[in-house]
Amino acid sequence: MWDSVLINARLATMVPGRLPYGAIEAGALGIAGDRIAWIGPLDDLTARPGALARRIYDLEGRWVTPGLVDCHTHLVYGGDRAGEFEQRLGGASYAEIARSGGGILSTVTATRAADEEALLAASLPRLQALMAEGVTAVEIKSGYGLEPEQEIKQLRVARRLGETQPVTVHKSFLGAHAVPPEYRDGAQGGADAYLDSMIALLPRLVEEQLVDSVDAFCESIAFDARQVTRLFEAATALGLPVRLHADQLSDGGGAALAARFKALSAEHLEYASRAGIRAMAEAGTVAVLLPGAFYTLKDETAPPIAAFREAGVELAVATDCNPGSSPVSSLLSVLNMACILFGLTPEEALAGATRVAARALGLGDSHGTLEVGKAADLVVWDIERPAELAYRLGFNPLVQAFKDGRAVDAAPKRGLRSAGAGAA
Repeated sequence: MWDSVLINARLATMVPGRLPYGAIEAGALGIAGDRIAWIGPLDDLTARPGALARRIYDLEGRWVTPGLVDCHTHLVYGGDRAGEFEQRLGGASYAEIARSGGGILSTVTATRAADEEALLAASLPRLQALMAEGVTAVEIKSGYGLEPEQEIKQLRVARRLGETQPVTVHKSFLGAHAVPPEYRDGAQGGADAYLDSMIALLPRLVEEQLVDSVDAFCESIAFDARQVTRLFEAATALGLPVRLHADQLSDGGGAALAARFKALSAEHLEYASRAGIRAMAEAGTVAVLLPGAFYTLKDETAPPIAAFREAGVELAVATDCNPGSSPVSSLLSVLNMACILFGLTPEEALAGATRVAARALGLGDSHGTLEVGKAADLVVWDIERPAELAYRLGFNPLVQAFKDGRAVDAAPKRGLRSAGAGAA
């Protein structure tokens, strides 16, 4: 028998095809262990639900989507940067704040001062906020330690979050996030010497299973293409996939650089060139849009969405949850921002937080769509149409989340009740 069956469901499978959202009306979905065992119209079930599954969930026409995937976050950090928020409102730019010792480096100071338990306690509420809106997989970056043991500390916290919470955590090593104070202005050999220390750390991260991908910030205030190339060559030699913060503040050739290494994703991309976009399309690199940062920084140059569509580059959407440029822990709000600020359709936005986001983490074979054999990560919503997930702000219609086939208490006040096998 299956462990569970969901009946009287409307299923937004997010499988691309002729139907919007890959929808199955009046559907059913069977779960065996941690996998989807069956999906299709309710009338196609081969027996009554009670003969097929131990638990039956009657969804009474509610919608089901794949579990949401937040494929770009920095949610493990210490402190906050509310003061910089005030500075930006007063006219200071992100780059100006960074050059004056604020920005990433101010979070580095707070993160270094926090021990592992303090970081875990600070990060858990941010993760739980995402999970309460249906996130079942999340990427978490390091990059606020900027010293070997401090980077390891962040990645250990990220791993612990995945071990203790019902969520898949993809750990990205972002040691090349910024040049730390002790290497500024050529001290100790400068940025190249610092990067050497991060490259030397990679084998240990692999050995301790603390890394799933390697990221970098390619920008004038961080690392240039030559330096990122050195890091990515070392990562790929170890079999690690790469991703890149690219072309956020200027066109530094980041999109093309990411494509050269067949990166899982390139992120931000407000200033990506057409040549870089074509290279991403050829490499199969996902474009991760981060409208929370665009909104918070009051940017005026949006990513070239039409060019991405024309080239056939798939578009993911993520929170970029971080203390400075995107203090956002609501993926549903970001779906709305992606539509309003960047012109995505509601279906593109939802695909960007499910199917395409899973691809951006290398999880496309197991997550992101409702299909037989894939992980039974799914969310039940009290909505009339999937577009509502992007339409409303400050509205969470989650009824029940399932992680690896098990109902989780993301929204316990609305959770579904199951009937025993003999009840239906």
